[in-house]
Amino acid sequence: MQIEINGRLIKLSNLDKVFWPDEGYTKHDLIKFYIDISPFLLPFLQDRPCNFQRFPDGIKGKSFYQKNTPSFAPEWIKTFPIPSEERVINYILADNLETLVYVINLACLEIHPWHSRAKAIKHPDYGIVDLDPQEGVDFDTVLEVARAVKLVLDNLELTGFPKTSGATGLQIYVPLKTRYSYEQVRDIIGFISELVREKAPALTTMERMVAKRGAKVYLDHLQNLWGKTINAPYTVRPVKGACVSTPLTWEEVLNGRIKPADFNIKNIMARLKNTGDLFAPVLTERQSAAPILRKLKAKGKS
Repeated sequence: MQIEINGRLIKLSNLDKVFWPDEGYTKHDLIKFYIDISPFLLPFLQDRPCNFQRFPDGIKGKSFYQKNTPSFAPEWIKTFPIPSEERVINYILADNLETLVYVINLACLEIHPWHSRAKAIKHPDYGIVDLDPQEGVDFDTVLEVARAVKLVLDNLELTGFPKTSGATGLQIYVPLKTRYSYEQVRDIIGFISELVREKAPALTTMERMVAKRGAKVYLDHLQNLWGKTINAPYTVRPVKGACVSTPLTWEEVLNGRIKPADFNIKNIMARLKNTGDLFAPVLTERQSAAPILRKLKAKGKS
């Protein structure tokens, strides 16, 4: 089967293949979801190199990450080269619907954009407070930690925007001026995370060794380093129920009556009709972190 989008012909294959066996959701369901969600998703992919996680045989089959553009990709796919230690990687820029549908047809469930845009690749325009619950930690605890993050951000006069990871965790995006390096953003989010850890020491950890973290929420500020990526808002996860990474209001976080499983490929569009794009300000607000950097410099940490 072929579909024409913006004058580009895209061949679609294996549309009846079941990707979520428990629910019976197929590759057709996956492609339809991404077409429907594209007005909300594409702004967060625009001009950003992307990593993709591919599941050719569905979520219970083997998966692999795709960074470099496949040799068989059509010439109209826009790419951006970034040197690595061993080679130059030509990342796909999923700037439009035709490119999005092309990569989803390759069984790319997850889309992980860089924190920076190609035009300013060394300067992220947001930092992310990544709340990663370790084994034995429930989502209510994650929400409790998120509330501590909110208090810290308020005290620093910064605005954050929460979203479910779509799996077990939660991420809070902090829009920043496009002037800081990846290392500086790591330090900025690390500073915020340290304050959160001080507020909730029994619930959080910044221990890098997994075996030493215990049953706590890991504050993973290292996800802000060069080359690190996190699944974009409005993307589906390879988990039971086909959960979608969904922006939340702070009211929802504060009242604690939500779960990641509440949002999936079958009901997310109905929610968005009511809420609109809660994450839109992430792309437009530009906050200064100068006070944090001054404090870090005074402590000799930056």
